Amino acid sequence: MAEAIQAGADAIVMEASDHVATALADLQPGQTIIFRVKEESRRLVLLDVVPFGHKVAIADIPEGEHVRKYGEVIGRATTAVAAGKHVHVHNIEGIRGRGDQAKSN
Repeated sequence: MAEAIQAGADAIVMEASDHVATALADLQPGQTIIFRVKEESRRLVLLDVVPFGHKVAIADIPEGEHVRKYGEVIGRATTAVAAGKHVHVHNIEGIRGRGDQAKSN
């Protein structure tokens, strides 16, 4: 399991492989947030409003890339997503259980 949330953190990252952090409060564009990846504290300037509990890209995510949260793939980017952008249904799509994504035999 991941370490305790750092005091003063604005968002949480559970695994070093994650592309996103989860907001621990409502966050505003232009705000510099602090989050930890393993032992390293990082800062990021937000480009969008990110509501409490929503995701923010902590690295650039190319269009078509699988997006990771909690070390698991949660979807695929439908457009390129810059670090600091809100990540939600407007720029990622779920890929689990989609019949149109099934391979033909």
